[in-house]
Amino acid sequence: MMKNLVIILCVAFLSIGAYAQEKVAKIEFKTDVIDYGTIEKGADGVRVFEFTNTGNAPLIISNAKSTCGCTVPKWPKEPIMPGETGEIKVKYDTKRVNPIRKTITVTSNAETPSVALKIKGLVVDSSKASVLEKKDKSVMEQ
Repeated sequence: MMKNLVIILCVAFLSIGAYAQEKVAKIEFKTDVIDYGTIEKGADGVRVFEFTNTGNAPLIISNAKSTCGCTVPKWPKEPIMPGETGEIKVKYDTKRVNPIRKTITVTSNAETPSVALKIKGLVVDSSKASVLEKKDKSVMEQ
């Protein structure tokens, strides 16, 4: 009798454990790379990574951080229910004239708890480029 009770309890615990594992949040991004292309200094640096919770449990994003202070991510603080979509807004400081190569790490309760998103591109200052071109032309004309 005691042996049967132990077996029943073991099966019950295994069933509960299996059920708990079935409920999982999954984060699926439309893209994990955004290419700004070539943009002007001071241009709008906001871009959006869209995602869907393709799991069957609420998705909770606990953090989104960048590799530097020039890129500021914003993420939803409320749970994203199964099947619902959300977005992570990334703002790059376009006052910096240089190539963009940054990674944003998103941490959540999803099956894959850490996801790396990337932004890339080039910020140029066309007013300085045109001054250089004018100098080159004037030297050539003489």
